[in-house]
This record gives sequence, structure tokens and C-alpha cells, in this order.
Amino acid sequence: MKVPEKPNLLFIFTDEQKQETLRVYGNRKIKTPNLDRLAEESVVFTRAYVTQPVCTPSRSSIMTGLYPHTNGCIENNVPLKPEVPTIAEMVEDEDYLKAYFGKWHLGDEEIPQHGFEVWVSIEEMYKGYYTKEEYKAAKASYHIFLEEHGFKPDAQNSGYPVFSRGFAARLPEEYSKPAFLAQEVCRFLRENRDRPFILYLNFLEPHMPFFGPYDGMYRPEDVDLPENFDFPPGPDSPIKSRYLARYYRDHGFADREGEHRTLRTEWEWRYLISRYWGLVSLVDTHVGRILDTLAELGLDERTVVVFTSDHGDMMGSHRLVAKMVMYEEACKVPLLVKVPWLEGSPRLVEHPVSQIDLVPTLLDILGMPIPPHLEGRSWYPFLRGDRPWPEEPVFIEWNGRDGDLWVGGPSYGFPEEELRRAEGARVRTVVTPEGWKLNLSEIGEHELYNLEQDPLETRNLYREGRKVVERLYSYIRRWQEMTEDDVELKV
Repeated sequence: MKVPEKPNLLFIFTDEQKQETLRVYGNRKIKTPNLDRLAEESVVFTRAYVTQPVCTPSRSSIMTGLYPHTNGCIENNVPLKPEVPTIAEMVEDEDYLKAYFGKWHLGDEEIPQHGFEVWVSIEEMYKGYYTKEEYKAAKASYHIFLEEHGFKPDAQNSGYPVFSRGFAARLPEEYSKPAFLAQEVCRFLRENRDRPFILYLNFLEPHMPFFGPYDGMYRPEDVDLPENFDFPPGPDSPIKSRYLARYYRDHGFADREGEHRTLRTEWEWRYLISRYWGLVSLVDTHVGRILDTLAELGLDERTVVVFTSDHGDMMGSHRLVAKMVMYEEACKVPLLVKVPWLEGSPRLVEHPVSQIDLVPTLLDILGMPIPPHLEGRSWYPFLRGDRPWPEEPVFIEWNGRDGDLWVGGPSYGFPEEELRRAEGARVRTVVTPEGWKLNLSEIGEHELYNLEQDPLETRNLYREGRKVVERLYSYIRRWQEMTEDDVELKV
């Protein structure tokens, strides 16, 4: 197939979606027919990693092609600086219409910015972090939609009436955030079918609150607990991981009624996971509406489609929930890339890749110049088959105390000084093609895993793998020099 002139880009990403939630990655119980169909038409990356396993930093890399420590978004709720360009600002062709739909989490949520002309917002809980006081009065597009349908705000944020996430998650499906976003995206596609576009769409789901319109689709007794469920963080794990395991056990998760359930029993875990699965299926339903509209309008053969997530979710692995740890389940995400005109592309890419490469790759596919300041590189030559795909290590970072503070509950016997020290600890991680993974912490909480032999990360080999550690440390040091990273690490 001939490369279309000025192809479109539809970039779909979810929030907090564990890789194993799609059939192509091994799940046989969650219903995702639309994403399964997309996977059949895409290059599937089996070892795709985020740059940092938490929302704002990861999104900053997805949008800018820079690591969090470079672009400045090192923790949640740090606005992306005006001088740091996104991919929308890098595409200078004025024929392109650039749109952003959904959760942004890079500052001033309801305000169009960073090169996107069309802006549809859904989140209102971040007003306390906005850069201008007057921005706080702005209503999210979803807020306006709900008011038009007779709903009234149920909460306040920074003195303004808002619709809470819990309220929205309890609404019938037709008023849910995924349904609203799909409606607006389909309208955009119909209205702009004759103009090239770059459209980024982010669903909040399956992010917490872990309930929604599809509660009950999956029975807890049918849920498979993760294989490493019975391997909670042990004495040689970072304090943060050990603390969080105890915290989640006692504080668990919110239910639809507004009360919290503990995570002490297997049934409670299965119940939580069953609802998470429902959110995955909810997103799939509305992704399907969008993909069907693309086909209906005849845009599918000229539109590059990407599906991924900003980070994973532990969802029972090591008896943890959510993200903020360096385990595979938090750092590894689904990644599907459909380039309709490519023939003979690899069906699967099974060595590690990083989302840092998404911006240069997509610019290259769209025929745009790749700015020299980007820290990743384009996969397009490898996807075309022009060159063999190099198998190189990828790097992940954690930048210490995050906006989602994890210390604040009971101490669980940890000395307060140790908790505070651990809360601020930065980590640098390397994952190699042959399956080694090294987490180096600036406070010495180091971990080494052989993912080939121990994919569930149940055995920390740091103390017995000195030669491997030294080799992997040299990779990290070179990467730090290349990206001007100043974290001091000792092995």
C-alpha cells in the first residue's frame, strides 16, 4: 500500500492498565474484542516500558520525548513548562488539526495548551495545582456535559463545584467518561474527515476508583490471582514496597458505597480485580466505537493508531495495588502500533523498548523532521524492515517523593526516619534484552532480578551477582551522562 500524503495519527492511551489485561498478552478471561482486533492489525510490543511508573512523569515523556528528569515533570501535578514542546508543537505543518481529549495531568487541565487547538477535558480534581487562579473557575467539558443532562456537582475543589471521580463512576454507562469521550471523538472525526489530524485521547479508566458501569461483568470466583500474589515484598525489598503492602492490606480500596474495604483475604483481592477487569472492558467498548467510526468514514487506511497506557497496575502482584514501584507490573504496559501501509513488519517485538521513543517514531512516520533535542529515536526504519532491530537496554526512573505521598498512615514498625528517607529516595533502573533488571536506589536499596529465569521477581540476586551488577551499572552511568542525570548511585 502506498504511503498516504499527510497521514493521520490517533494516539489512544489509558491510565494504569496492566499489560496482562489484553488477550494478545495472555489473558483469556477479560472481554476486549475491539483491542483484540486492533492487536491483530498492529505491531505488538511485548516488553514496552514507561519512563517512570506514575501519571504525570510518564505522560510528560509520552508527549515530549524527554525523560522526566529532563523535562522537569518528576512527580505528579508538576505542570509541563511552556518552553518544553509537545509532539503537537513539533508538527509545524499548519494543515494538521491537533486535538487532545481526556485526562491531561500536565497542568491547567481545562485550558487548551501546548499546540493542541481542540481540547476536551474530563478531570477537575487538580485545580489546586493550576498555574493561574482564574483557570480554577473553568469547567471541564465533561462537567458541562453532565450539567446539560441534569446532574449537579457533588463536591468542591479549591472552592469550585466539581463532579468527583466517585460520582462519575457510579453513573449509568451512557454518562460515563469513556462514553462521553468516545462520543466527542467520533464527532471530531466526522467533522474533520477531510483534514489531516493528530488526536491524542486518554481514558481515566481502569484507574481508581475501581468501580464502574460494568461491575458484575466478572465474578470474583472466576478471577485468577497473579502468580506472584503469594510473594509479598520481603526483607531485601525497598521499604516503600514493604510499607505499601501493609497499607493496602489494611486500607484496601473504596467501594461504590463510599466505604473502604480491606485487602486481607483472597476473596477481597478477587473482588477488587473483577471490578478492574470491568473497567478494562468498559474502555474496550468505547475504543470500539471510535475504531468503527474511523472505518465507516474511510479513514482507517490513512490513520496511524497507537494504543498504550501511562503505567501499569500491580493489581495483586506481590499483594500490591496501583503503581509507584519498580516491579514489572507497574512499569510494563501494553503497546500496539498500527501503521496501515506497512507490509512485512514484525508481528511481535519481544525485546525491551521504551516509550521515550514514541515521539520520534511518530514524527518519522508522519514524515516530520525529528528535533535533535529528543532523547529517544525512531523505530520507523526497523518497522519498515530497512534495518535489523537493535536490542538495547531501556531505562526507567523514579524521582523520590511523589505528589501521591505514600507515607502518612501507621508506621507499621518502621522507624519514622527510615520512612522519610525512603520516601525521598530516587531510583534508576535498567532492563536488558537478555532479561537482567537492576534497580539502583540512592539510599542503597538495590535489587537485581533475572527476568528470564524469574519473571515474577521473587528473588533479589543483588548480593550474589556482583559482576552482573557492575556491568549493568556501567549502562546506567552511560545513560546518565547522555541525559545529564545527576543522581548519585553507589553499588
